[in-house]
Amino acid sequence: MTSTDQQPLGSPFSATSTAQDITAGLDLSGTSAVVTGGYSGLGLETTRALAAAGARVIVPARRPGIARAALADVKGCEVIPMDLTDPDSVRAAAAHIRDSLTGLDLLMAVAGVMATPERHVGPGWESQLAANHFGHFTLACELYPLLAAAGGARVVVNSSAGHTLTDIRWHDPHFRTGYDKWLAYGQAKTANVLFAVHLDALGQADGVRAFALHPGKIITGLQREMALQEQIDRGWVDEHGNVIGAGFKTPSQGAATGLWAATSPLLDDRGGLYLEDCDIAGVSAPDAPMDDGGVRAYAIDPHAAARLWDVSLTATGTTPITR
Repeated sequence: MTSTDQQPLGSPFSATSTAQDITAGLDLSGTSAVVTGGYSGLGLETTRALAAAGARVIVPARRPGIARAALADVKGCEVIPMDLTDPDSVRAAAAHIRDSLTGLDLLMAVAGVMATPERHVGPGWESQLAANHFGHFTLACELYPLLAAAGGARVVVNSSAGHTLTDIRWHDPHFRTGYDKWLAYGQAKTANVLFAVHLDALGQADGVRAFALHPGKIITGLQREMALQEQIDRGWVDEHGNVIGAGFKTPSQGAATGLWAATSPLLDDRGGLYLEDCDIAGVSAPDAPMDDGGVRAYAIDPHAAARLWDVSLTATGTTPITR
């Protein structure tokens, strides 16, 4: 993948397209999918749309009881326990999935946290980097044999326009020298994009293609650790929590780009790309406002992606991808 591949291709869908628009008429019978965060917000919309189209969906969940209740009416869906911030929990979930499937067609990395108070988990990892990146990195590596066996699998990683806030803080990724919740979020979202870039480079010989995306601005449980007043001050919601911000999407519209990435024939033989509004995004200027869209060049740099991959392997101790 090069920056010249980061060009819109004229998708028939748009920012207003819904999950149902994307999957209308699709028959995903015989398709298997893993959807992290698949029981709330965008993940729930994703799970419902895939299952309605006939896919078998496995939802790893930190709160499996709540997940099962949320998905009680969804046929063809299984919930298993998994905590993205705990590598042993991720490996156990991956082992269960490997025992359950002979191949995996879709890995949808939808779960995430945003702008959380300072926390360190495991061996001292910054928690947003751990949950948003290290957990999904470990899961993808552990499930790679299933992805390769599927023949034409796709990995779809939810990033955000928040990646424009910062490149990887190579000098201090875990914020030992002072914490900023928004820079921590931005770094984790940049990591999501770089992860997709290098996973695609490694996987394409096996037919495994990877994409990262910005789902749009949506109020979901993602904002659960932000005070209401902060959301009001940012112009997102009113004092009653009603969405008033310009350009916000519904959860179904927010899930659409990920579903498009997972199923669109327009993306056959493509990968390592950053998507938004159900199309490929362009490369944005270093000083372009976040809301103008696009992807920063540093987030799709293949050398940075390879560097982060090596850092992530060392940090997590996960199984390297081999052919």
